[in-house]
Amino acid sequence: MGENRFEKELAKWRRDVLEPVLEKYPERREVFRTGSGDPVERVYFPENPGDEYLRDLGFPGDYPYTRGVQPTMYRGRFWTMRQYAGFGSAEESNQRYRYLLKQGQTGLSVAFDLPTQIGYDSDHPLCSGEVGKVGVAIDSLADMEVLFEGIPLDTVSTSMTINAPASVLLAMYIAVAEKQSVPAGKLRGTIQNDILKEYMARGTYIFPPEHSMRLITDIFSFCSTSVPRWNTISISGYHIREAGCTASQEVAFTLADGIAYVEAAVRAGLDVDEFAPRLSFFFNAHNDLLEEVAKFRAARRMWAGIMKDRFGAEDPRSMMLRFHTQTGGSTLTAQQPDNNIVRVAVQTLAAVLGGTQSLHTNSRDEALALPSEHAVRIALRTQQIIASESGVTDTVDPLAGSYYIEELTDRIEAQAFEHIGKIDALGGMVHAIEEGYPQRQIQESAYTCQREIERKDRIVVGVNSYVIDEPPPEGLLKVDPAVEQAQYRRLEEIRENRDNGLVKSRLEALDSAASGEANLMPFILDAVRSYATLGEICGVLRDRFGEYTPQTVL
Repeated sequence: MGENRFEKELAKWRRDVLEPVLEKYPERREVFRTGSGDPVERVYFPENPGDEYLRDLGFPGDYPYTRGVQPTMYRGRFWTMRQYAGFGSAEESNQRYRYLLKQGQTGLSVAFDLPTQIGYDSDHPLCSGEVGKVGVAIDSLADMEVLFEGIPLDTVSTSMTINAPASVLLAMYIAVAEKQSVPAGKLRGTIQNDILKEYMARGTYIFPPEHSMRLITDIFSFCSTSVPRWNTISISGYHIREAGCTASQEVAFTLADGIAYVEAAVRAGLDVDEFAPRLSFFFNAHNDLLEEVAKFRAARRMWAGIMKDRFGAEDPRSMMLRFHTQTGGSTLTAQQPDNNIVRVAVQTLAAVLGGTQSLHTNSRDEALALPSEHAVRIALRTQQIIASESGVTDTVDPLAGSYYIEELTDRIEAQAFEHIGKIDALGGMVHAIEEGYPQRQIQESAYTCQREIERKDRIVVGVNSYVIDEPPPEGLLKVDPAVEQAQYRRLEEIRENRDNGLVKSRLEALDSAASGEANLMPFILDAVRSYATLGEICGVLRDRFGEYTPQTVL
């Protein structure tokens, strides 16, 4: 390629992509400088870029998005600092959210307790001892009202880590907004809503795959018109990586899940450009800093090509892989927990250098308990220091052009496409999960990693090397057992004081709709408004759809 072609493409990018963004969203400063005072350019290019450069890297904010989904990236605005939080009661979690917002957090991320995640009310016999332990207990709209009391839902974006009952929790969020006089069209946020990774790596599923996919596509369709600014799914590689897979497997299995959701939506009659712009992703950030940066870059390039070539997407937003990142929980150690602050800083840097849109940083004490307020503040400050003091946010894709980074990016892409090819040959991700292919791959990778740690081929500081005698940890957060009893009383009051005739009729309407082909979201929303509980709504769907029973994978 002659120099003229690159100059023409650069001029076109500036005119069509960069300038419209700068006009709407000016950069944080007129001039960016290094710590020594030298100017920093918006983006850097090779001295003599060829055809290969334009094909594989291109320009930030432009296909194939290897260099980022925005032309100015963090020069325009920092990523959303979204600390994942929730524990005990709705009142306690509301206090934590308000604290985090005062500390400079820019978005909310809700952690739900295990009963909520699997669609049971807190007083179900199976839930004894689990209420409020790993997240907040939400049984009905009344709990959701308390959870967001004093937090205007038209000014914050909220991510909810919820999967099988995602439709119910989204309906509760919409209903709370209605009570705040906030129309659904103004709501911004994300529901995780990724059930396929539950079958292969996490386990909080309820319904069989066919019915789970119906609920997901119903959400896609409903939100495309009623909640257009909402991200209808966060396709998650995080939990797959936590289960033990490699970086390239994380990319492969996450994008293969994404392919399955897009195929299901298209089969349901949705136009790809109608829903794809609201798809988002969720990745892990581990300790191998440069491999992680390459992983994020490879994932963006792969998804752009998949959406354009495989699904015929025409809207550029359909080809953009926008993602949230969480630092690696499985990398944290109970031994010498202060070491986790350093690990999280390295992982945060990887996510930022890789171009994340949103980030949660784990706290130093999370290998031992839910994070304390002090530990949460350190985790949030880690993001703020990297954003404001490190200089890595002043230019776009600062590691581009490194021989190692570009080779790693290509290698991860090739390995991931090899896995996707095998999944396609098995008939897609749903069939691959039924055959146990991704589960076996994850198990084998996890076993290999553990053996390396045991042989000290892989050093974990404070665990298999640099070990010290240390006193028992102090100041850990503990959830009061009284939370469970208080939740029981709240449920009893709700059931006594609501219009139970209205609840019964709306649950019957949901059951009737579930037996047909109607979109279930309006019926779930009506049930939620009547203060039907999560367990009652999921109970109707359990009776109609059945429950998923996993096969043992060896």
